[in-house]
Amino acid sequence: MLVTPSRKHDGALPEGCDVLLGRDAPSLVRAYPSLTGSTAATPLRRLAHLARRLGIGALHAKDEGFRLGLESFKALGGSFAVARLVQDWAAAALARDVAPSELTSPEVRRIAAEHTVACATDGNHGRSVAAGARLLGCRAVIFVHPHVNAERLDAMRAFGATIEVVDGTYDDAVAACARVAAARGWDIVSDTAWPGYETVPGHVMQGYTVMIDEALAALEEQGERLTHVFVQGGVGGLAAAVAGHIQLRYGADRPRIVVVEPERANCLLQSAQAGKPVQIQAGAPTVMGMLECYQPSLLAWRVLERAADAFMDVPDEAAIATMRTLATPDGDDPAIVAGESGGAGLAGLIRAAGDPRMRADLGLDEHASVLVIISEGATAPKRYAELVGRTPDAVRAST
Repeated sequence: MLVTPSRKHDGALPEGCDVLLGRDAPSLVRAYPSLTGSTAATPLRRLAHLARRLGIGALHAKDEGFRLGLESFKALGGSFAVARLVQDWAAAALARDVAPSELTSPEVRRIAAEHTVACATDGNHGRSVAAGARLLGCRAVIFVHPHVNAERLDAMRAFGATIEVVDGTYDDAVAACARVAAARGWDIVSDTAWPGYETVPGHVMQGYTVMIDEALAALEEQGERLTHVFVQGGVGGLAAAVAGHIQLRYGADRPRIVVVEPERANCLLQSAQAGKPVQIQAGAPTVMGMLECYQPSLLAWRVLERAADAFMDVPDEAAIATMRTLATPDGDDPAIVAGESGGAGLAGLIRAAGDPRMRADLGLDEHASVLVIISEGATAPKRYAELVGRTPDAVRAST
């Protein structure tokens, strides 16, 4: 399904977004180099053969499978938000400003050790929060639902995080995290916002601007002008960071933004249909576990209702087929390792390009230049091998 909502606003983003997501936002995040790895941009791949097959002019894939050893764009958000909290704790304890360069100092680590951060996750956000907590010296407690892959749980435990399993869905884990954290005085590091809780999710989104800035800077250097961006949905944080930054960077001359979700968890699409954020009923789990969310982040939604041009959903089989397409490309296209959620944006493009009505509605033609975000690599390697039929290492070795 494709939804192209009518605009309810004049295109201006909510107050504060110019700082949070604007052209200077990536530089603010890069002031924390120990967390963001600001000198190591992830690859931008050109998929020329697949572009020809889809009948478009150019296809670019930002490969986040190489991000900071965590194999996901999430590495940029959770860790950065933890760093901002630690900075606030230290400034309060020391009664002075604390520079980003001080965050790993023994003095600040002693302060951080007195605190606990908590979050809910489907896997990758929790791993980023746990990694930031380990680096900066605080404790991390991660709330998950029963369907989170065991390999992803082990990855979070490897960073010293405590795992709490909550019956239900991701949204139930979010609620449990908020309840327990309030009772115990922990700081929540959530990638979804709700009434009265927006500052930390804003920092998470701000962290993601580094990724889209890298991609746009590389394309600008090549003289490439994008016409479309297909980006994953979930609670909306990634999509809002991408859409908001692009709108503030290019204004009316920006590419179209298409947000892609699983058919089984399409809360953003249904919100676009309703003209307001809605919580949808949870059903059967989707293979796209990192996108299995049933209620939008309010902060992200306020950006997307102004900056996204279309919302669409894809079935699980399309996501799996896209994983396999990226692993065994035709022609000279490079092989890319994409996890279950990693290729969802590309799955949306493939579906739209093959549907005459969607193709026309979105203006996908032989002149289109499209960016997709490969948002994660094989963060669950055994599951990846089951779905693709090859190990991640075997796919990488073929490139």
